[in-house]
Amino acid sequence: MGVKGFVEGGIASIVAGCSTHPLDLIKVRMQLQGEAAAAPPAAALRPALAFQTPSSVAQNVRLTPPPPRVGPVAVGLRIVQQDGFAGLFSGVSATVLRQTLYSTTRMGLYDILKTKWSDPNTNNMPLTRKIVAGLIAGGIGAAVGNPADVAMVRMQADGRLPAAQRRNYKSVVDAISQMSKGEGVASLWRGSSLTVNRAMVVTASQLASYDQIKETILDKGVMKDGLGTHVTASFAAGFVASVASNPVDVIKTRVMNMKVEPGVAPPYAGAIDCAMKTIRAEGPMALYKGFIPTISRQGPFTVVLFVTLEQVRKLLKDF
Repeated sequence: MGVKGFVEGGIASIVAGCSTHPLDLIKVRMQLQGEAAAAPPAAALRPALAFQTPSSVAQNVRLTPPPPRVGPVAVGLRIVQQDGFAGLFSGVSATVLRQTLYSTTRMGLYDILKTKWSDPNTNNMPLTRKIVAGLIAGGIGAAVGNPADVAMVRMQADGRLPAAQRRNYKSVVDAISQMSKGEGVASLWRGSSLTVNRAMVVTASQLASYDQIKETILDKGVMKDGLGTHVTASFAAGFVASVASNPVDVIKTRVMNMKVEPGVAPPYAGAIDCAMKTIRAEGPMALYKGFIPTISRQGPFTVVLFVTLEQVRKLLKDF
């Protein structure tokens, strides 16, 4: 396949990313709900609640109860009320760049590995090899696309902040430029370990399960190779990817969105610290915050991705 696999995967990913962007925006806003409770502003509570006495912790918990959780519909309506329908596409330029860098890379690499590792007689690849190929392709793709990922999270989260605290990025280029000047170039790879871990989980579960389910459907003769098979296999793959990746996605979103100021300790020291503070303040199920919009977005995204990919492959088969 070579370059052709990258082109096909890139086109499909950009179409899928743009068409499901509002659902991704709602997911990010939901994942940030209750974050203030997980990282209190008082300097005395840092770096972790574990260093406080039981009485002081109890007092602070009583003084700052976690806000009520809001569902995806309410979050979407709030965005429309505050910023209009255009607000649902806040950060879409970063989504395009992210899909161009991250998804094009992972889809192209997976296609190359799949071609090399498939049985020449059956043209199929064992599930274990599919998973390994997904892990490799996802990790490399995430490392390439991390700057766009950070910019996308920040642009999507900006609207939930008070007007005085908003970053007000004009575009993904402006976001990357401001981060580089204000926080250093290294800030573009903030949370990169989480991005890589999530991308490895998503790519391995999404691409491997799609190929495996599609092959099973065709081998068992349940359906013929067509739109019905593609939709069924892709929606199942989206569900698997959502369940596997949501906890990592919540932590990634919070680490990328945290505001770092000179001379002030950051809210989270890293991924593990973020996970522990989140669980301690909001409970273990906080790691599945935004799961409904995640599956609501991941399902359609995966369907659009693979249906578009199959159609693009048909169009480009002679090239």
